Amino acid sequence: MTGRKLGSADIAALLRREISKGTFRLHDRLPASRQMADEYGVARNTLREALAQLEVEGYVNTRAGSGTYITFREKETNVAPLEDTNPLELIDARFALEPHICRLCVLHGSRQDFDLLEGLCDRMEEAVDDPVAFAEADTAFHKALAATTRNTLLIWIIDQINTVRSLDEWTRMRHLTLDGAIIKKYNAQHRQVLNAIRLREPERAANLMKEHLETARLSLTRAAET
Repeated sequence: MTGRKLGSADIAALLRREISKGTFRLHDRLPASRQMADEYGVARNTLREALAQLEVEGYVNTRAGSGTYITFREKETNVAPLEDTNPLELIDARFALEPHICRLCVLHGSRQDFDLLEGLCDRMEEAVDDPVAFAEADTAFHKALAATTRNTLLIWIIDQINTVRSLDEWTRMRHLTLDGAIIKKYNAQHRQVLNAIRLREPERAANLMKEHLETARLSLTRAAET
């Protein structure tokens, strides 16, 4: 791997890739936790945190006394309507949804949800010099916020919005906008949003999310003008 000790976010990312590419299929049971912890060279607590993250994201379900089973279904997405969506339209759509998502996180979030978001903030902060790794963790953070609402329709809509981030135009804009300075600013804003959610301050969390999205929109607008 990288030579550094793997954390729960790293293990979740590895398992997510294995599940997405079909190494583990729907309804398969994962190997025993002790076996998996040994395979990845991590403590069982680290593995449990990774599986909890994947459960929030809908990849697995852990049944007491039985094991952990794959629940991920590959979505059939009609990409055609999304291909003409530009990054600024993406931000506008997020403006309409994510501030209220933060309010719902305050209402429905658990300590486990907040710990997952904390781990993703850590992951983003470790990626100041790696825009690709930051973007992956950033997407996971916003998806985890949606998952915390427990609202299946909102979760689905955010999934559709995030499909745009894999398209060529978004990739080009990411290269233009993501440098160390803007990543640090985004990281500070993510922390502020999470702290407001933890403190159960819904309107403050919503307003901080608006500020974060306004920063992203300004950055994209400037890049589009170059």
